[in-house]
Amino acid sequence: MKLGAQLYTVRDQMKTPEEIKTGLEKIAKMGYTCVQHSGIGKIDPKEFKAICDNLGLEVAVTHIPTDSFIGNTDKVIADHDSLGCNYIGIGSLPKQYRTASGVEEFYENYITAINKIKAAGKTFTLHNHHYEFEKCNGELLIDTISKTFSPDELMFTLDCYWVNYGGADVCDTIDKLAGRIDCVHLKDYTIKGSDIIMAPVMEGNMNYPKIIEHLKAAGVKYALVEQDYCYDKDPFECLEISYNNLKKYF
Repeated sequence: MKLGAQLYTVRDQMKTPEEIKTGLEKIAKMGYTCVQHSGIGKIDPKEFKAICDNLGLEVAVTHIPTDSFIGNTDKVIADHDSLGCNYIGIGSLPKQYRTASGVEEFYENYITAINKIKAAGKTFTLHNHHYEFEKCNGELLIDTISKTFSPDELMFTLDCYWVNYGGADVCDTIDKLAGRIDCVHLKDYTIKGSDIIMAPVMEGNMNYPKIIEHLKAAGVKYALVEQDYCYDKDPFECLEISYNNLKKYF
């Protein structure tokens, strides 16, 4: 399992090609070996790949706009070929699909593009939030999605924070989805007064030593640190704190 950085964490610091190069240099210097391409500014995929290659970073997975996935699949595949990336992701289940019947519509609308990227040797991934843990017709929505799509049609980029936020047991969910979670997000939180505050990994309340054991047992390939909001710290500092806390487990 490789430890990487979800670039969404530093999206505001990586808006231009020059900032992207500088940001990737910082991330590589911390010790991360892979990244998720998500939320940053525009840069030619070949240029991004060249920078990563020079720094010894692998592009593990992406998040792309949902309309691009369906409406411009051939270009999406070509861009991922340029990135050397085999996992093509969307960042959330669109709102109109967040019901049992909506999942069926999700399948109907996405399966053509999914089959096209499968034929290109790539994998479609869905990043979860807490709303996949709503019960619809007596079943968790994430279970409905799992039953509707076969593992070779849909993998999950499992976000451990959002699983916990949704009221589910993180380790049980990892065990249940083993075999279809090659990529995961490591994210933590703490409590200040009545507020939930995102924190660097292992600076918060989630039991990451135990979670990592289950991730390894499930055969996860890429564990990507993400912190949506860093509050009183620089986002790069947060990524470095998380890396230093986690490196002994990798």
